[in-house]
Amino acid sequence: MSLRWQIMGSIVFVIVLTVLINIGVGYYTTQARLGVFVDQIGDDEASQLARNLSREYTAAGGWGTVDRPLSEAGYIYDGVPQRERSEKSEGEHFESFHQDPVRVVIADADGRVVKDNLAELLPGTTPPDLDGHRETVFDLATNQPVGHVYVDVNHEFLSTEKHGFLNRLLYITLIGGMLTAGVAILLAAWLSKRITAPVTALTEATQAIAQGDTTQLPVTSSDELGRMSAAFNRMTSSLESQRDLRKRLIDDVSHELNTPLSVIQLEAKGLRDGLQTPESASDHIIQEVDRLRGLVTDLNWLAETDYGELRLTLQASSVYEFLTAEMDRWQPQSQARQIELSLQVPADLPDMNLDRMRMSQALGNVVSNAIHGTESGGNIVLRAGLASDEALAISITDDGIGIHPADLPHVFDRFYRTDQSRSRGIGGTGLGLAIARAIVEAHGGTITVASDGLRQGVTVIIHLPLNKSLSGNRQVE
Repeated sequence: MSLRWQIMGSIVFVIVLTVLINIGVGYYTTQARLGVFVDQIGDDEASQLARNLSREYTAAGGWGTVDRPLSEAGYIYDGVPQRERSEKSEGEHFESFHQDPVRVVIADADGRVVKDNLAELLPGTTPPDLDGHRETVFDLATNQPVGHVYVDVNHEFLSTEKHGFLNRLLYITLIGGMLTAGVAILLAAWLSKRITAPVTALTEATQAIAQGDTTQLPVTSSDELGRMSAAFNRMTSSLESQRDLRKRLIDDVSHELNTPLSVIQLEAKGLRDGLQTPESASDHIIQEVDRLRGLVTDLNWLAETDYGELRLTLQASSVYEFLTAEMDRWQPQSQARQIELSLQVPADLPDMNLDRMRMSQALGNVVSNAIHGTESGGNIVLRAGLASDEALAISITDDGIGIHPADLPHVFDRFYRTDQSRSRGIGGTGLGLAIARAIVEAHGGTITVASDGLRQGVTVIIHLPLNKSLSGNRQVE
């Protein structure tokens, strides 16, 4: 059975069961309370009739005028016996209280019948035990009991009225229950469809993803179902991005591996054929092997960041000493390219918790890019200072080839290289800035790249938080 029919069946079952329970409880509760109410009415009728009969008996000095209070109360039926009246009124419906026959029997103090309004008991006879509501009739002059009056003997009238009322109540309640159940079925059908439609769409979309296709679910509400569809759409977008990234990664890695391998193969063939000297061939082969090793190292760094395995060994470090050491490390390369590399850092910068090896790798990637992107006679300036009470800013500015505005949004993408770097034969794999960003973000900071365009130089700014309570090894998720 489908989920929709399970939900719909459960809702309908609960509502129908609730309606039936309400009908049953309402019917039997009303029946019980109505019985009490009917008995109270009978008692009131009998008490009132007994008082009228007492006054009439006292005024007449006997039972001679007993018919008058009965007639006033509506209990005289022209002397027609009950059996004949029942045959006469069969199929008729009496709406007023006394249109149905109410039997009243009056007995004297000796228990003999004085009056039976339905003429079923003869006057002077001793009746069998009578039921109904019994009240005593008094002689008001002597305050002595002179007889009894029995109203609705065998409860015929009141029972008929009670059952009639209960039947009408049950009929109305059943009609209301059927209407409620009908509305409940329609509501259950709509609700079950609304609940299961996104689930069905999700199932179909999941099957499409399993077959290599991606699709987006419509988000038609802001409830849990809508949030589920939105989360699925984000997941499919992420999967699509990861699929594109994986394809591009494979293409780029293949390209980056193919170039040094081709050079190594050509050098080896030249060495075998005697076209290359061993010294020249070995130098080229070692250079390409170093390039391959650098690519593998970069990929390992990225793998650590992707799988949450990048661990920071933090220690309190002097920012001034750290940047001075980095300056000394890159001075030989800048001097070899006739580029002036300068440092502008105040000596009173506060100490920070840094993983010096990781941060040296990040800063080195940025400085290396600046050196390769700057022509001979150019300048690179490394600056540092407090951006605020809670952040340190480190900037690397060069006056080199710059970056086209269209390339700026992609400079942190893996394997991304600008047309300028390719055309100038600048080496690298396009992973340096991606690695630098991962390391800076692992320290809780941010890195941005700015350029006014081609031939306008590049500025890379790293912001690191101060006073960060980091110590020991930390795994960055």
